[in-house]
Amino acid sequence: DKEGNARIMDFGIARSITAKGITGAGVMIGTPEYMSPEQAEVKEVDQRSDIYSLGVILYEMVTGRVPFEGETPLGIAMKHKSEIPKDPRELNTQIPEDISRLILRCMEKDKKNRYQSAGEVRSELANIEKGIPTTERVVPKRKPITSREITVTFGLKKIFIPALVVVALVIIALIIWQPWSQTETVPISSAKHSIAVIPFVDLSPQKDQEYFCDGLAEELINRLTNIENLRIPARASAFSFKGKNLDIREIGEKLNVEMVLDGSVRKAGNKLRITVQLVQVADNYPIWSKIYERNIEDTFALQDEISLAIVNSLKLKLLVKEKQELLKRHTDNLEAYKFYLQGRYFVAMRSHEDIKRGIKYFEQAIELDPDYALAYVGIADSYVFLPYYSSFPSKEAMPKAKEAVQKALEIDNKLAEAHVTLATILMEYEHDWATAERKFMQAININPVNADAHFNYAIQLLYEARFDEAIEEMKEAQELDPLSLVINRNLGEIFYYARKYDLAIEALNKTLELKPDFVETHALLGLAYLQKLMYEEALAELRKETEVSKGELPLVDSWIGIVYARMGQIKKAQKVADDLLKRSKKEYISPSWGFLYFALGEIDQGFEWMEKAYEENDQWLLWLIRDPICDSVRSDPRFISILKNLGLEK
Repeated sequence: DKEGNARIMDFGIARSITAKGITGAGVMIGTPEYMSPEQAEVKEVDQRSDIYSLGVILYEMVTGRVPFEGETPLGIAMKHKSEIPKDPRELNTQIPEDISRLILRCMEKDKKNRYQSAGEVRSELANIEKGIPTTERVVPKRKPITSREITVTFGLKKIFIPALVVVALVIIALIIWQPWSQTETVPISSAKHSIAVIPFVDLSPQKDQEYFCDGLAEELINRLTNIENLRIPARASAFSFKGKNLDIREIGEKLNVEMVLDGSVRKAGNKLRITVQLVQVADNYPIWSKIYERNIEDTFALQDEISLAIVNSLKLKLLVKEKQELLKRHTDNLEAYKFYLQGRYFVAMRSHEDIKRGIKYFEQAIELDPDYALAYVGIADSYVFLPYYSSFPSKEAMPKAKEAVQKALEIDNKLAEAHVTLATILMEYEHDWATAERKFMQAININPVNADAHFNYAIQLLYEARFDEAIEEMKEAQELDPLSLVINRNLGEIFYYARKYDLAIEALNKTLELKPDFVETHALLGLAYLQKLMYEEALAELRKETEVSKGELPLVDSWIGIVYARMGQIKKAQKVADDLLKRSKKEYISPSWGFLYFALGEIDQGFEWMEKAYEENDQWLLWLIRDPICDSVRSDPRFISILKNLGLEK
């Protein structure tokens, strides 16, 4: 690899001796240049087939070429079966005789004549090493190399010391020997070149640059995510440390990263002073740090400079496309960019008023730059969120969201965020499941590490009752954004709908450990307790949700009524229904509250409200039709009819 460490790759079909039928009968699977004769003949393989492939790798290491070449894969495979390889010393006279003999024995046609285990290879290498004088055992200095550089050095120049070859082979043999010689698994360390970018601290005298600090960190996250050799935890996880005076080691441990990037912003008049440092988690030692003093109009150039400095400090070589993405700008208008950052800042608050405020900032950004695609995505996302965090009706929100996101895609069709939002609208509002799934796949193909794409696709799988797939997809999102409150909460929600109540309770409690008042989490926990017949616990959690949501989620009241009904306290449940009915005549409330009537045994009335929810395209309907609280009416023809109308019943 780039740090000079040797790694085994493309090692044939490695498999346990006891494993049977991993490959289909009569199917030849493998890389032809490294394929054993028995693989070429589609016969049973075991560890001796891997030893043959090891022989091929060693042959290539010391000669600079594979033993057999041909014009077709089948032709190469047949040579492994029928032709004898040249002695490696014919191609490189520097190779010790013992090494050549070891390689050729690994490559015997009859597997009975090869070494029978990796242990035998290791022992043979150890014996060869003992015959080399100590003064010749020089360990080469590490330097970045590639397999092609090895080929040139060994194959054309032929300038290497036999002792170094043996040392390299011993290292390889030790790696291969590990699975046979150790009973305990070696723990995997955090991935190299993994960086958490945490929010910058506002040191401005007026303390009015928090949105800019957050925006700068988010911009760096988005840029660095495009580099294949970097793992960058997503925004929600990185921002979970905002305002917390935590040790770098603790942050690194929670996010499983090697490095943490943090900094501060101080704005005074038109001047910016930005301090950035990249800190090694293991020893809390700064790898790189710098202070930038610029005018505010240099913001974009400053972002480019910081991004490239991080890459250079890690000694990463960027592909052309990676560098283009790293330096890509979605607007050249600084004022529009500032409005966009403010919009993102307020929408992230997820309250009714903050989301509406965010929309206004996005609109101001577009006034200044009508081709600002991300600002249109911001408007679209805001309208998608609004019905969930307020009483704003979906039938008004979703058309506005679709108009905005289509404009974004007209400007930039390669914007993964826009495809995710459009897919979400197609799923939740238009119920075009096939097109929505294609759009989610398109977003994931554009940006495989977009946690939102995996998250929203998991929601679609949930709606379609593909619960196991939904769980796996949400876990994929969680891996990319491990401390995201929404992802952790909704993983618990999927467990709930999959009737895995204990797992749901565990996941939801973990979310509350991250943030005790996170919206909808207490409600879901209460519903899980309800299904476990833990009524008092269910009521307690639902009442907490009422306090947290400040009355903006009327469905919580209906769920409290359902608990009362299950407890046999029908009068209390009926009073809840009567109160909600009165409110619905004065203000807009999601008609899905009427599912309470199913618990009261008033089935016809329950279906009247369900039909109303369908007619109004209420976003809560898709969730509630999968909810266990509807199990008592799931076989009713009216329920099945609505499922068909939603495209969820074949």
